[in-house]
Amino acid sequence: MVARLAKAYTVRSFDLNGKGNCKSAREAAWGADALITMLPDGDAVREAVLDALPSLRPGAVVVDMSSSDPWGTRALGLALSRNKVQMVDAPVSGARFKAKDGTLAIMAGGDRKAFRTVVPVLKQLGNQIFHVGPLGAGHAVKALNNYLGAAGTLAGFEALLIAERFGLDPKPMIEAINASTGRNSTTARKIPQDVLTGAFASGFKLSLMTKDVGIAADLARGLKLKTPFLKETLKHWRAAQRKLPRDADHTEIYKYQKRLGRR
Repeated sequence: MVARLAKAYTVRSFDLNGKGNCKSAREAAWGADALITMLPDGDAVREAVLDALPSLRPGAVVVDMSSSDPWGTRALGLALSRNKVQMVDAPVSGARFKAKDGTLAIMAGGDRKAFRTVVPVLKQLGNQIFHVGPLGAGHAVKALNNYLGAAGTLAGFEALLIAERFGLDPKPMIEAINASTGRNSTTARKIPQDVLTGAFASGFKLSLMTKDVGIAADLARGLKLKTPFLKETLKHWRAAQRKLPRDADHTEIYKYQKRLGRR
């Protein structure tokens, strides 16, 4: 994403792993029109943004493209507004493959004027950009999207395990499903590209998927909604996270499900 932005803008970057061209978030943010964060969670975002805040001029826009908690995003936005800095939450979908070619889907929340200000920047990163509501809405939609993806992954992998136990050739089965109503991102992409090949290299970690499903569950809980299927989905992802390697790709939950099926 940084490489794509650098084709159109002057980019100053900071990363704790030392890959940025600046020595701190504060140095990277100095006088910037937009400060973009892409970090593991909302706590890291808040820490980085508040560290950079003294360098941001009034009227600058913070764009958080992480998967963060929407309530925390609104609280951070309020803190920034007191310093005349605006905020847009604009998480993405598409993993590293679409990040490389600038075809990410971007779901943005925030004041419409602030959103329009950063649209030219977002267009360097994605080709499907949606303004989905006020600040925090982008992160809510991202969490709900990943909940649906996580639930579909569990169902798709279970269907594959049943088919294999029944003696079916998975390739024509998946082709049939992908021409039918059961098609989802797991049957269309994850099973043929990651599971059947043994690659397990979707580019999205299991820990991050688990975190995002947790955000969706926290959102439902905060709204006093009973969501038993969401609760059960989160239970399975958290159990898999405890059993699989720390850096496991999220498609490796298939291995966990396969072990469960042997019992």
